[in-house]
Amino acid sequence: MESKSMKAVQYSRYCGGAEALQHVEIPIATPKKDELLVKLEAASLNPVDWKMQNGMLRPLLPLKLPFFPVTDVTGEVIHVGPGVKDFKPGDKVVSMLNFWKGGGLAEYAVVPLKTTVKRPPEVLPEAAGLPVAGLTALQAVRDVAGIKLDGSSKGVNLLITAASGGVGHFAVQLAKLGNAHVTATCGARNIELVKKLGADEVLDYKTPEGATLTSPSGRKYDVVIHCASNITWSTFEPNLSTFGKVIDITPTFKSFLASVTKKITFSKKQLVPLLLIPRCENLALLVDLVKEQKLKIVVDSMYPLAKAEGAWAKIMDGHATGKVIVNI
Repeated sequence: MESKSMKAVQYSRYCGGAEALQHVEIPIATPKKDELLVKLEAASLNPVDWKMQNGMLRPLLPLKLPFFPVTDVTGEVIHVGPGVKDFKPGDKVVSMLNFWKGGGLAEYAVVPLKTTVKRPPEVLPEAAGLPVAGLTALQAVRDVAGIKLDGSSKGVNLLITAASGGVGHFAVQLAKLGNAHVTATCGARNIELVKKLGADEVLDYKTPEGATLTSPSGRKYDVVIHCASNITWSTFEPNLSTFGKVIDITPTFKSFLASVTKKITFSKKQLVPLLLIPRCENLALLVDLVKEQKLKIVVDSMYPLAKAEGAWAKIMDGHATGKVIVNI
């Protein structure tokens, strides 16, 4: 590696959207203990990236400005830090950077060992779309909904809202690996796609049936994986089975409060806020599923790093089908 500096994208103030992104030249960092220096091939954006920019996670994130956004990346290991034994220069990897550091929109990144896995040749750089969205879907489907990916969960009725989005399209596929019955909601233009991903029933969210979340086959939902926004508990409640639960993947203070209220009042129907806990073994599982062609990464669009503003505007729009990728 001859160069000591790299191109990167940052923002130095809250709000401003894509127009507030700045292209800068900064020094390439040196990996410390249990870190890797990776030459990035691709990065993937998530809604949390623009929400942080809008100050929606203040005062927690970002810790300081300017901030280098984006956490989900793929690339090739260039150097390994002290104590690293399982990786070497030349290894291809998928990694999730620390939320409080970011740094994914750059030519190089120092990645943490604890959320980095090797990427086999069969898995393309677009696997940058896996970490946040894929891990969230896996945690919701397997860990909270209790659906076993070995196909032994037949009989579970599952509703997935915004099923053509980043988390939603992974959740549909993972639930079908578990043999659950999946009802999904999405926009009319994505109905056929969601069916191809495995959904048994698909509702256009703009129709009366879609707005009320009514199953075409009259089913009550044992679990709802709620990937959309602006759907009230009063809409979910009549569609739930006796012990049904709604898993909220983008919980607010209000949803945490509602969750506690339902617990202390011994409500049979529960609201479960989900906070992502990234684990290396779960990311490795997702990569293996992609390698085995059991999990597909749907890519909405790709942008070069020089036009990262286009990717940022696309993810802010809220209607991306699958993942938005920046090629580096």
